[in-house]
Amino acid sequence: MSDAPHPADPHADSSAEASAHRADLGKDPSRVSGMFDEVAARYDRTNTVLSLGQDRLWRIAATRAVAPRPGQRILDLAAGTGASSVALARSGAEVVAGDFSPGMIAEGRRRHGHVTNVTFVEADAMALPFSDGEFDTVTISFGLRNVNDPRAALAEMRRVTAPGGRLVICEFSHPQSAAFAALYGFYNDRVLPIVARAVSSNADAYDYLNESIRDWPDQVTLSGWIRDAGWGNVAHRDLTGGIVALHRAINPATPTVPSPA
Repeated sequence: MSDAPHPADPHADSSAEASAHRADLGKDPSRVSGMFDEVAARYDRTNTVLSLGQDRLWRIAATRAVAPRPGQRILDLAAGTGASSVALARSGAEVVAGDFSPGMIAEGRRRHGHVTNVTFVEADAMALPFSDGEFDTVTISFGLRNVNDPRAALAEMRRVTAPGGRLVICEFSHPQSAAFAALYGFYNDRVLPIVARAVSSNADAYDYLNESIRDWPDQVTLSGWIRDAGWGNVAHRDLTGGIVALHRAINPATPTVPSPA
């Protein structure tokens, strides 16, 4: 899920430095990766503060949807520091924690390197370094919207999933209630930036993340993208009023031809 460019002049002003560590909606992989490198150490704590503790409930819901079992091989993409991977590994499953940020992978190994059934791997979701059909389940939480080409990533996830295997995506989405959507928008636009500047090592990163949430398609559109990548039995359910949606799908045992983009 390379390092971000740094200012050539060590005395460059703070705005230039912030720009070097701030991705934009073009989602250049090196800038997105570098941005996550920058926030790796405080990432989990910051997310808990900004989500008012809801992030832990969302990850519990994703773990339950994956329903890991001993002997399974699970790919956890956008694994970050590995908190979700460790939760999956408690079942006895073999978990590969993949992320395209070297900083996140390093932090994950530092925190969880002692967990024998979790392996940390630097991995780009659009070109996964794994064999066809290698995993029983592929899951990604809060990372698909940061991929340069999410549709290509969905196809890659299917390639590395065994026939009959499962996909679980936990991602920000769009509240269906107009009143709740307005309240959520106010929090993201007015409150979140202030809190992010108080608790994050790179508040500009959270400006990008906020923009990426607003730009991300709704539940029905993402479900369509999943079907277009050849997945079957596609379904979703809303969490926290639609702030987050949990998408599930099955890799058909009989190969299907993905719909044209």
